[in-house]
Amino acid sequence: MEQTLPSHANFKLKSILVPLLAIIAGVFMVVLDNTAMNVALSTLATDFGTDLKTLQWVVTGYMLAQASVIPLSGWLSDRFGAKTVFLSAVVLFTVGSLLCATPNRAEWLIVFRVIQGLGGGCVLPVAMAYVYKLSPASKVGVVMGIMGIPVLFAPAIGPVLSGWLVEYHTWRLIFLINIPVGILCLAIGIFKLPKVERNPVAGIDKWGMILGPLAFASLSYGVSQGAESWSANKTIIGLVIGGVALIAFVIAELRTHTPLLELRIFRSVDFSAGIFVQWVGQFGLYGALFLLPQFLQQARGFGAFDTGLTLLPQAIASGLIMPIAGILFDRIGVRWLVVLGLSLVSGALFQYSHVDLTTESHQLIIPLIMCGAGMGMMTMPMNNHLLNKAPKPLINRVTSLTNSMQQVINSLAISTLVTLLTSRATFRGNEMKAAAAQAAQSAGDLTQAAAGSAEAMHQAAATALAKGFDDTFFIMMFVAMGGAVLGLLLRRNRPAKEKPQEAVQPMTSAESIRH
Repeated sequence: MEQTLPSHANFKLKSILVPLLAIIAGVFMVVLDNTAMNVALSTLATDFGTDLKTLQWVVTGYMLAQASVIPLSGWLSDRFGAKTVFLSAVVLFTVGSLLCATPNRAEWLIVFRVIQGLGGGCVLPVAMAYVYKLSPASKVGVVMGIMGIPVLFAPAIGPVLSGWLVEYHTWRLIFLINIPVGILCLAIGIFKLPKVERNPVAGIDKWGMILGPLAFASLSYGVSQGAESWSANKTIIGLVIGGVALIAFVIAELRTHTPLLELRIFRSVDFSAGIFVQWVGQFGLYGALFLLPQFLQQARGFGAFDTGLTLLPQAIASGLIMPIAGILFDRIGVRWLVVLGLSLVSGALFQYSHVDLTTESHQLIIPLIMCGAGMGMMTMPMNNHLLNKAPKPLINRVTSLTNSMQQVINSLAISTLVTLLTSRATFRGNEMKAAAAQAAQSAGDLTQAAAGSAEAMHQAAATALAKGFDDTFFIMMFVAMGGAVLGLLLRRNRPAKEKPQEAVQPMTSAESIRH
C-alpha cells in the first residue's frame, strides 16, 4: 500500500514514527560500518595472510566510494524520487554487506567494500533531506533530533560490537549483522515510506557528474593520507588532482543553469556563516571524538572493546540530549545551542588535557558526558539551521553539498590532529631526553645519559606520548572555544508558516535561489 505524505497542518509525531524507523535503521547500519572495520584490520591481516598496508584499502576504498557518490545523491533524489533512491541505496549496501562476509582474499573484500560504500554514501544525505520534508517547519528540530540519535550513537558502539565479534566470534559477523537490519529497513520502507514531493530535473550536468565525484574523492584521499605524511607522493597527487578538479567543478557549476551541487547557496550570508561555524565546530569535536580513543589505546593500552565501553557515557549523553536539543531548536533557534554545546566540548577538552598514564576509565565519565551532551546539542541543530537557509526545491542538493564537504573536513581534521599529535609527542620526547641528559651530567654520571633500561626508555616514550596528547587536547580546546564564539554570529531561524502545496513546475537551481 503506497503511503502519502502526512499533512503538515495536522501534524502529529506518531504519524511518521514508522517511516522514521525505516530511515533510522538504514542510517544506523551505514554509520555503524564507518567505525566497525578499524578494529578488525589486524585479524584480517592474519586471516588473509597479507599486510596492514594492503588491508587499509578496506577502509580507504569504502571512504572513497562514499565520497564519490555523495555529490550525486541530491540529483538522483530529484530525478528518481527520495524513496526510490533511499531504498535502492539500502539494497546495494545490504548486498555489499553480504558479499563482504564471503571472501577469502583481501582483494575481493576491498572490491565488495567499494560496492557497500556506493550504497552507503547515498543513505545519509538522502535520509536527512527525506526527514526534513516529512516534518513541518515548526517540528523540524525534534524530528531531526530523533533521526540524529543513530548518527552519534552508532560510531560509539561500533568499536564495542566489532571488538566483541572479532575477539569471541568472527569478523564476518560485522557484515552479516547488517543483513537483518537492511531487510527490516526495506520491509518497512517499501510499504510505509511516503513518496515526498519530487523536484523535476531541468537537465543533466554532465561535467558536474564527472568533476564532482573526482574532486571530493581525490581530496578526501589526499587529506586522509596526510596523516602519514603531507609530503608523500600519494598525498600530493591526491591533493593536486582533487584541487584542480574542484576548481574546474566550481567553474562548471557556476556556469550551468542545472548544477549538480548548487554552489550559489553561498550567496546567502547566513548559510555561509553557518557552514563556516560547522567546520570550526567539527574540528573541535574531532579533537575529542578522535583523540580520546587513540589515547586510551596507544597511551593507556586499552583494547578496542574496553575503549568502546569507556566511551559509552558519551554516546548515551548524546542520545539523551539530541531530542531535547531538537525541541529547543524549534523554540529558540540554533545560536545558543551551538554556543553552549561547544562550550561543553571545550570544558571536556580542558579536562582531557590533564590525562596521564595513570588515568582510569571512571575519571573520564564527567568529561565524556560533557562532550556527548555538547555534541548532541549542536550536531543536528546545526544541520537543521543550514537546511532552513536553503530554498525548499534545493533541499536534496544542499544535503549533498554539506555532506560532500563534511567528508573532506572530517578527513582533514583527522590528518591535522595526527600531524599535531606526532609533532607534540616528538617535542615532548626530545624535551625529556634533554632534561635526563642534563640531570645525569649534573650528577656527574656521564654514562647515565646514554644508558638506561629498556623499561625506562619505554616508560619515557609512553610519558612523552601522553604529554603529546595533553598538548593536542589543549590546543583543540581553543578551537572549540573559537567555534563557540563564532556561534554568536548565527541568527535564529524563524520557521515559515506552512502554505498549501502547489503544483511544482520544472525550474532551474538558479531560479530557485532567486525565488
